[in-house]
Amino acid sequence: MIAPCVETDDALCACAYGFYRNEQTGECNPCRTCPVGYGMILSCSMNQDTVCENCPEWTFSNVDNNMDPCLPCTICEDDEETVKECTLTSDTECFDPNPRVASVTPFLDTTIQDTTMTDPELIGTTPGSSEPIPPSGAAENLIPVYCSILAAVIAGLNKQGGNSHTVNQTPSPEGEKLHSDSGISVNSDSTAEQPAGHMQGKNDLHLYNSLAPHKQEEVEKLLTSSLEQTWKNLAGELGYQDELIDTFTQDEFPVRALLSDWSSKDSATTDALYSALRKIQREDIAQSLYSDSTATSPV
Repeated sequence: MIAPCVETDDALCACAYGFYRNEQTGECNPCRTCPVGYGMILSCSMNQDTVCENCPEWTFSNVDNNMDPCLPCTICEDDEETVKECTLTSDTECFDPNPRVASVTPFLDTTIQDTTMTDPELIGTTPGSSEPIPPSGAAENLIPVYCSILAAVIAGLNKQGGNSHTVNQTPSPEGEKLHSDSGISVNSDSTAEQPAGHMQGKNDLHLYNSLAPHKQEEVEKLLTSSLEQTWKNLAGELGYQDELIDTFTQDEFPVRALLSDWSSKDSATTDALYSALRKIQREDIAQSLYSDSTATSPV
């Protein structure tokens, strides 16, 4: 129904979708479907049936429908052979006697150790020649891979830079200490070997107190500017019970009180704080532990 019946006008009705109104009988008849070999030139409307045409030369229609016209026949390429000519009911069939081999992206074996990256071998050589050539079609596939590798290297550099701490040691009067590439310190007058990182004591390089004062202040500001529930969730991840968290709330600077109390513990490492921040979905503050810039936390 197009319009309802009112005091001055009768109701106006229309045929449902897929039907048209026959002007002679006034009845709704189903729209005509163009058979195979015919295409639609006028679609079915409210008062008109579908108008079909026999597909002209170099066109075809291989389905019964009342929506699509005849489609143009496919023309085979110069290097292809015509297997079957186009007809009113089927498209042209082509055959390539020399199909092109699809390019295959080589496997990238990337290994990141410390701050060095081993570049994968991404090129091949032509038979009988030592000249390297890039694999066909691989360039566009390597762009996202290079971006991922670069991001991983930058993250590794930032994290290592945040954890690095210069260890000053006074050489013994008896002789100098020799440092190998593996990080082992060897005293020239002794055969004992000891990791250089242990000279500072247990986890000294990763203690929260080893962070620069401005970096600790930055973390405190980011937590303070966030919702109160943020630092409370962090305290819970760091092992504090609700009773002790309530005592921090009564302090004038609750975040500073929390970090000050936690940093006095043996387990107060930057790695532990980083993990706790990630668990409470504050990746932005966690990244600030190893970044050189000052971040601003959203409320």
